[in-house]
Amino acid sequence: MTAYTTKFGSLKDYEKGSIQIVQGEATNYAFSNVFEVAEHATAYDKIVVGLNQKYVIETVRAEGQSVWYTASHDEFVVVMDGEVRVDFLKLKSTVNVEIEGTQLAGELPDGTPMGYVVLKKGHQAILPAGSAYRFEANDPSVLLIQTIKGPLSLEKWSEICLK
Repeated sequence: MTAYTTKFGSLKDYEKGSIQIVQGEATNYAFSNVFEVAEHATAYDKIVVGLNQKYVIETVRAEGQSVWYTASHDEFVVVMDGEVRVDFLKLKSTVNVEIEGTQLAGELPDGTPMGYVVLKKGHQAILPAGSAYRFEANDPSVLLIQTIKGPLSLEKWSEICLK
């Protein structure tokens, strides 16, 4: 019996997998490596790597400090590589519920500090509805965010599938 070893990748050390197309075109298949997507991304671009109806999984390259974000619904983040601080504010005014997905919260949102968490590889956190949050990473890091497709979600399927 062949022994297999699971190796978890990182931004600096990942192996690109492959897919064998039996029928159709490569662009018809969702196949990506979150580390490869993050390696070629601009900091804090929210690149869709998974789509199920209106729900998405986004890969984000965290580097430096992000702008403030908010959403009318809970979001979920997991750090795939690196260390990321997430600051939270409880917003004084309500979020525009007509916009789904992540929205910009403004340069300095009006809110009460709720604290922060420091997430390392494998750690996860809820990004609660009605709050604003920002990320900060001293070194390039990789996030996966589960949310609803919104105005900041970037679909780069042809770039991802054809690399």
